[in-house]
Amino acid sequence: MIRGTACTVAEDEAVAILGRNGMGRTTLLKALIGMLPLRAGSIRLLGQELTGLPSHPRVAAGLGFVPQGRMVFSQLTVEENILTGMEHVKQFMIPGWIYETFPMLREMRHRRGGNLSGGQQQQLAIARALVGEPKLLILDEPTEGIQPSIIKEIGRTLKRLQAECGFALLVSEQVLSFALHLADRFLVIERGEFVHEARCDTVDTTRSQAFLTI
Repeated sequence: MIRGTACTVAEDEAVAILGRNGMGRTTLLKALIGMLPLRAGSIRLLGQELTGLPSHPRVAAGLGFVPQGRMVFSQLTVEENILTGMEHVKQFMIPGWIYETFPMLREMRHRRGGNLSGGQQQQLAIARALVGEPKLLILDEPTEGIQPSIIKEIGRTLKRLQAECGFALLVSEQVLSFALHLADRFLVIERGEFVHEARCDTVDTTRSQAFLTI
């Protein structure tokens, strides 16, 4: 259960939510995107009230979501998967910069999503969220089950895209090093409440890591 939490993300900011398993990270993100209902509180994006809306209107308003486990459509091709993220975009055509950013997806655009590796599926899930032109991109456990070299590549790509496209970023993560590389600021959640906050450029890594150790 999430209680007493307040989190603000600036328009050009990257914020990481850190915490151990079962502490509320995924619950918080699912509540933001509309997969779980709120009992109280408010969710606003650029002044627009999203509380009470289903997930699809929240995406149309500017939220992008990359869920834990990627959740790509295994029987659809890579191209078809990406197109499912363009329901609310006027031009129903995959922009060229997506394939420039993720060249592997161009090469595999006719392959089924279920036949991709974990890292390839993660890139596909990110691309699917990005084509919806989000104002806030939310990622839940983007490093889960992915080899270290791909994790670094995804981190570099997200930082570059954020700078180029101007979206804000909110990421749930357990890997402190990835969060420090990607985010400007992070919060630690424990039993549904934020218990620690710090800027990534001035962080005490020893103290912060202690919150993530069982």
